Amino acid sequence: MAAAVKALNAKIRSNKYLDYFCSTHFWGPASNFGIPLAAVADMSKDPEIISGRMTAALSCYSAVFMRYSLAVTPRNYLLFGCHLVNCSSQLVQGYRYLQYWNFGGRELALKGKEVGQEVVDKAASVVGK
Repeated sequence: MAAAVKALNAKIRSNKYLDYFCSTHFWGPASNFGIPLAAVADMSKDPEIISGRMTAALSCYSAVFMRYSLAVTPRNYLLFGCHLVNCSSQLVQGYRYLQYWNFGGRELALKGKEVGQEVVDKAASVVGK
């Protein structure tokens, strides 16, 4: 059995594409892509649910690992791309957080909801007549 596993491993390692596909240089970034995908998906959600501390932590984490991905040998461009997307999306989330909580976005959103409710009430009264 050990000989069969050894032969299979040698066969995989002899093909450079299969060797890369079966390495941590591929599976590390591939499994890590869940974080930036979640951040991109969250861009359409209400900014009230954004955590400022977590966004800052994930931005710093991705910036550090972008540097790390180019410092290792061989350079891991898939990991770099993963963290580039994550850092960019976290910076956008950070901007949305600051805009909403610090630069008047919350007040505008609340005012818009009030105006929207007035329009709904007025439409309901017109339809009810």
